Amino acid sequence: MGIREERRAQMLREIQGATLDLVEQQGLDATTIGDIAARVGISERTVFRYYASKEHALMPGQQGLIDTLVGRESAHSTASGILGDLLEVCRELFALEVEQSDFRRISRLLVREPEMMRVVARQERTLVEALSAALVQRGHLGSIQALLVAEVVTAAWRVAWQAFARQEFDGVDSDPVDLFDETVRELGELFPRT
Repeated sequence: MGIREERRAQMLREIQGATLDLVEQQGLDATTIGDIAARVGISERTVFRYYASKEHALMPGQQGLIDTLVGRESAHSTASGILGDLLEVCRELFALEVEQSDFRRISRLLVREPEMMRVVARQERTLVEALSAALVQRGHLGSIQALLVAEVVTAAWRVAWQAFARQEFDGVDSDPVDLFDETVRELGELFPRT
């Protein structure tokens, strides 16, 4: 990684850290881009060079999830095969998210800040729309199957996050990736293959 990339990565971390600190202290609604910029010692304009909104700065992994899933080609052409591939990608991203970000802090905020769930819901809508459109465009699935696959993938991600957030909030030590695996197992039990 070159100096420019290192500086960019450092600035992304600083902005996200400041955003998390402020939202934990003040709440999401009370936190402004101006507050974030002041905490980092940069201009508001600079914040917007790195993140489109305070919500994006708070949970930058969501855009990465969308980009990765939408860009993912499956080796399968059936809905169940494509779903399996996408769930495996989600698992990998979930594990990476746990390693590389402030997963625990964000999880606690999801439970404590009702506005956070509205932010997540908007991001999930974006994911479902983009993923279902990409699946239809690839030609393996019709619009209803593509929408169902996109909704199930999104629901699995959300349920695993929520299960972890609840346990984290309650002080229960758990492995987020194990919770993701449990979510997918439970999903399989709800809809067994016949």
